[in-house]
Amino acid sequence: MSGRPRYSEAVTLKRSFPPVVDARTQLLICGSLPGDRSLAAQRYYAHPQNQFWRLLSPVVGRDLAAMDYEDRLAVLLDAHIGLWDVVATATRTGSSDAAIRDHAPNDLVQLAATLPRLRAIAFNGGTAHRIGLQLMDKHAQRYDLIALPSSSPLHTIGIAAKQEAWTALGDYL
Repeated sequence: MSGRPRYSEAVTLKRSFPPVVDARTQLLICGSLPGDRSLAAQRYYAHPQNQFWRLLSPVVGRDLAAMDYEDRLAVLLDAHIGLWDVVATATRTGSSDAAIRDHAPNDLVQLAATLPRLRAIAFNGGTAHRIGLQLMDKHAQRYDLIALPSSSPLHTIGIAAKQEAWTALGDYL
């Protein structure tokens, strides 16, 4: 088999979603770039095996996984939590962060500057953390920058091993 992707795995330009924030946002959680399921559904963390909503539920004291998407976002905003991604656009085959190529970053510094109550930026997974640290380099002292274990189903450690780091996010609310 050649090194070319199969037709169902074509390399395409993928774009992140707009940020979910408001003036009350104290904690911003940034992923890398939405996966294919999320892009198709036009929803953050739409893959049913992604643990994001379950990991964040103890932080907000509500079962986010049991809610519809719009209610999840409203609960996050009410809890002063925002969502975004560090990558604005990239080419990628499939959903793996390891396959991200030719990425253009989102303007994380500019967004942070518009959030007067922002205390911390948490990065969901190693790729988001690496890119996020590069983006925030000169502004790192203004916010706590937090590395989180990825909520992705591709990050194979169990949810129990991830939960402590995610629950600690409550300290910023």
